[in-house]
Amino acid sequence: MQKTLHLTTHTREELVDITAQVAAAVAESGVRTGLAAVYAQGATGAIMIQENWDQSVQNDVVSLLRSLIPQGVWEHDRQDGNGDAHLKAGLVGPSETIPVIDGRLGLSRWQNIFFCEFDGPRGDRRVVCTILSDD
Repeated sequence: MQKTLHLTTHTREELVDITAQVAAAVAESGVRTGLAAVYAQGATGAIMIQENWDQSVQNDVVSLLRSLIPQGVWEHDRQDGNGDAHLKAGLVGPSETIPVIDGRLGLSRWQNIFFCEFDGPRGDRRVVCTILSDD
């Protein structure tokens, strides 16, 4: 089964928790044992599994990437001013694969799935969830 999530982002750089939407896609699929592949469409967005306890970890991820890959100093910035967003998305990566165990995402208590926005705000970011059964 495949489902596309549509997201709205509100700032240039942010992590958006999409765990509930991916879990709903898994439940809708009826798959009991298998894999959930989560893929960010677009060259300036990414997918990350990270701690969900509070906002501090997400803020730290954004701060770290800003310090490692600053805005406005890249060759691509001459085209459209988002060279840093492309590099951040490439570093984090466009996808994650999560096991489906007994019909649920096999995440630990402290893990959630985040869409990483590096070139927002955007009105229609898309994340493709592909649920595969090993039956």
